[in-house]
Amino acid sequence: MFSHIMIGSNDIERAQRFYDEVLGVIGASAGKRYEHDGLQRVAYRHGGNVFVVTEPINGEPATVGNGDTLGFICSSQEQAQRFHDTSVALGATSVEDEPGVRQTPMGELFLAYVRDPDGHKLCAMYPLEPAA
Repeated sequence: MFSHIMIGSNDIERAQRFYDEVLGVIGASAGKRYEHDGLQRVAYRHGGNVFVVTEPINGEPATVGNGDTLGFICSSQEQAQRFHDTSVALGATSVEDEPGVRQTPMGELFLAYVRDPDGHKLCAMYPLEPAA
């Protein structure tokens, strides 16, 4: 459905340190740093997906979207918990309920939410069963 997801950061070096470790939990390789039209970016490829962190193109500070959540699929509850715990250890803030199992319209899911150091809301998700 998506070709890529791109978010802004006010500190690309900090973002790369954070995402190299956090996305490494789910098996992604370290990000590839590059410059595009004078902007610093770091890109990650994993499971056919592309995730990019960039300095904002308009030169303004990076901000977060109210209501936005970036979800990352995990292979187990333990991996989702590690995603959360690694994020918090690297400066993220745990948000919403504690990591755990929730009943949702999409079925039973293990969910763990954090806000990255730039304030973007991330969710580590492991589906326990398909929606009925």
